[in-house]
Amino acid sequence: MFTDTLRQMKADGVRRGLAFVTSAYSSYSGCRQYREDIARAQQTAGEGAPIVDKIRAFHNHPGFVEAVADRVQQALAKIPEDRREAAHLIYTAHSIPLAMAQGCDYEKQLKETGRLVAEQLGHREGRLVYQSRSGPASQPWLEPDVLDCLREIKARGGSSDVVIAPIGFVSDHMEIIFDLDTQARELCAELSLQMVRAETAGTHPRFIRMIRELICERLDESNPKLSLGVLGPRPDFCAPDCCLMPRRKAAGEDEH
Repeated sequence: MFTDTLRQMKADGVRRGLAFVTSAYSSYSGCRQYREDIARAQQTAGEGAPIVDKIRAFHNHPGFVEAVADRVQQALAKIPEDRREAAHLIYTAHSIPLAMAQGCDYEKQLKETGRLVAEQLGHREGRLVYQSRSGPASQPWLEPDVLDCLREIKARGGSSDVVIAPIGFVSDHMEIIFDLDTQARELCAELSLQMVRAETAGTHPRFIRMIRELICERLDESNPKLSLGVLGPRPDFCAPDCCLMPRRKAAGEDEH
């Protein structure tokens, strides 16, 4: 499909484009694979295909952090005030294989985003867990799973209020609806936990404005590269081995 788009762009005389990927974090599947797909589509489209640059990852951009924090604040507001401070705050993201996680900053970035969101809220820091695991059970993936975390919360006792914030996603798609709104909610009912699920950044005005800011900074170097926290903004152009799967890195595979 993307190849067809590039062919049409070439036919229309478009020479250059920007690609906004709705993945805030750096990993093989969340960043590098998109760049490889773009490179393959350019090759297939043939000589004269537009150059398409992927906009940088944005996990610590103020627009993303502020939008997520506002969504979480709205969720916390649904808990009675006298119980709000003690509520459990759980951040979820798509799990990835450990082998993939070892070759990128995915987990580190997620933890930093969670810290930044908690800082914006003035709430105690939440816990990072994972959802949407797939693949063979023999392959180790990032843990803990959100359902295991809920069982642990119940077993420990204390507050029965839980806010789940899917900070690893930017839209309320089927993985959110099934993993959280269906499976996690059913488990919470079984465990007598009161669950509130925060919305994703989605169409939040600050998130939409962030997209414009990312485009403007890429088009004009005089525009600041905005970021919060200690990790700084991701570079516009990644290193050749950035987010490369370890087995492919060992084979000496270069950037496409």
